[in-house]
Amino acid sequence: MNNIVKKWTQSSLILKIVIGLVIGAILGIAVPNWKIIGFPGKIFVSALKAIAPILVFVLVTSAISKARTGIGSRFKTVIILYLFSTFLSAMVAIIGSYIFPVTIHLTAASTATAPGGLDEVIRDMILMIFSNPIELLSQGQYLGILFWSIVFGIALKMVASDTTKDVITDLADAVTAIVRGIIQCAPIGIMGLVFTSVSESGIGIFTQYGQLILLLVGCIAFVAFVTDPLVSAVALRRNPYPLVLTCLRESGITAFFSRSSAANIPVNMQLCERLGLDRDFFSISIPLGATINMEGAAVTITVMTLAVCHTIGISVPLPITIVLCIISTIGACGASGVAGGSLLLIPMACSLFGISADVSMQAVAVGFIIGVIQDSCETAINSAGDALFSATAEYHDRMKNGEPVNFLGEFKK
Repeated sequence: MNNIVKKWTQSSLILKIVIGLVIGAILGIAVPNWKIIGFPGKIFVSALKAIAPILVFVLVTSAISKARTGIGSRFKTVIILYLFSTFLSAMVAIIGSYIFPVTIHLTAASTATAPGGLDEVIRDMILMIFSNPIELLSQGQYLGILFWSIVFGIALKMVASDTTKDVITDLADAVTAIVRGIIQCAPIGIMGLVFTSVSESGIGIFTQYGQLILLLVGCIAFVAFVTDPLVSAVALRRNPYPLVLTCLRESGITAFFSRSSAANIPVNMQLCERLGLDRDFFSISIPLGATINMEGAAVTITVMTLAVCHTIGISVPLPITIVLCIISTIGACGASGVAGGSLLLIPMACSLFGISADVSMQAVAVGFIIGVIQDSCETAINSAGDALFSATAEYHDRMKNGEPVNFLGEFKK
């Protein structure tokens, strides 16, 4: 048994995931009614979602309590990269919507409840931050978890002994070991997730809302392969594509099928560790990115809002599109704190053009219909961007300080 486990862990994880993906797709086409095949996928995502809040809390607390000086500039850089890339994503969505205007059938109904406005989103975020930390852990509210883990980390740094700090570090190592074990099950989990997607989606979704899906996916692909690499290239002054493709392959594929940024936090942390990044840095930057690096959400909010405008004949002047970009960027950062994610922020953006909630909520319903594709692509670009910009920020800081940087030469295949 030990030999089997050893051979499994030493073989290529990516190759195993690809095999699992192919098997899941074949089974989804051949035996779509065998729902039990999809059960391992549910277990895999549930396990990652369960361990991720604890992982974030203990890693951030440990990192803050034993933090050394000299990496503060990295956090400033990564926050700028997160926010700027999200704003650029909204700009890409606007340009794409003007070049390829899309209309939608506003006949569906939605019973979901959207926030009343941007002020409500921000207020809910602030109230959530100061909620009971135990409840935040159980609910997976990462903005609040980050806040309290930083508070505990600072408190431990001020009053705790080195022995106590070592205990927290050992606890973080133990949780990390559990995460490594769960990720080794990724090929089986991906097989189940792919089976579920293939067996349930069908092809009808591509015909009714094909143009809208193509526009969304096209904008997200442009962000993934053009604007994100451009931002990384400007910061690093190097060819960014080896790093970009690594992040898309190692993080984006898993996030695409799990459709959960929270579940992909452990995956991203392991990727950053294999990239040779500083654990004190990425243990904070990755969960922070899962909260405020919402490129895919900004694309979704902007595209869907402009689709409603095109449908009902509203002309959107250029100055207003800049305001829309800002609203989409700020709203996207709060998407993780709103039930239903980015789709429920569409009415908030539509209100900028005087569109009633009755009309905009129909767009939300359309979003849920195409969600199997929209949400998968959105989560993939969000998660891959977290790892990409964490690596970019650290490499940039090392270069600025004259430290040797080997880039992907540090990646342990």
